[in-house]
Amino acid sequence: MSTLTSPPRPMGTCTLVGAGPGDPELLTLKALKAIQDATLLLVDDLVSDAIVAYAAPSARVVYVGKRGGCQSTPQAFIEKLMVSAVQDGERVVRLKGGDPFIFGRGGEEMAHLQAAGIPVGVVNGITAGLAAVTALGVPLTHREHAHGVVFVTGHAKPGDAGTDWPALAATARQARLTLVIYMGVSGAARIQQALLQGLPSQTPVAIIQHASLPEQRHAVCTLAELHHTLTAEKLGSPSVIVVGDVLQGLLAVAGAQTRAA
Repeated sequence: MSTLTSPPRPMGTCTLVGAGPGDPELLTLKALKAIQDATLLLVDDLVSDAIVAYAAPSARVVYVGKRGGCQSTPQAFIEKLMVSAVQDGERVVRLKGGDPFIFGRGGEEMAHLQAAGIPVGVVNGITAGLAAVTALGVPLTHREHAHGVVFVTGHAKPGDAGTDWPALAATARQARLTLVIYMGVSGAARIQQALLQGLPSQTPVAIIQHASLPEQRHAVCTLAELHHTLTAEKLGSPSVIVVGDVLQGLLAVAGAQTRAA
């Protein structure tokens, strides 16, 4: 007596997709195609609704928000869900704000999927640090002001000593680097005091909240005024803090406007 068995379901796919800073017009064509083709989207907290709207009507959308200081979906749960969905034949898109490989845990997720025997595709997105300064009309590097740029997180994982800010500040001053600090709002007072051990107090700083979105706000100040400005202007997360001489022109304009007022 023979027993009929159904053929195994084909393995699905998984792609880590960078949604950029929020403005849907800043998506790459490759990211758009991946979103439209997905049967399951696992969406980070900072991805705008306008981008999620590109998903197919039949696609399932699961929000797996991860933002510092807020209740977050456990990373282990997200990774387990990704693996099981691919094994069930789903076309999974892990949709992340900015770029998956810049403070997006893309490396962790790729390693977990590969350990389960699942190939992973990656689609880069415009990272918030670049979009933020572009929105202000300034560059991250400039032959006269900055010979390089450092992307750094202000939020270390539990048990990690985090960035050596005085050493970074000294290097930034010597090598003329722009510092782009992600997730630094909650620790701004501590970061400011540490950076002042290696950078002049008059170093220009910009804080940009909701970069590229209609609700974008920003403030320009000196390093000595960073924490005070954040508090006075009521700027919160998600914000990018940019430190360096590429902002000199903006600081001069801000100072002139203050004197005129």
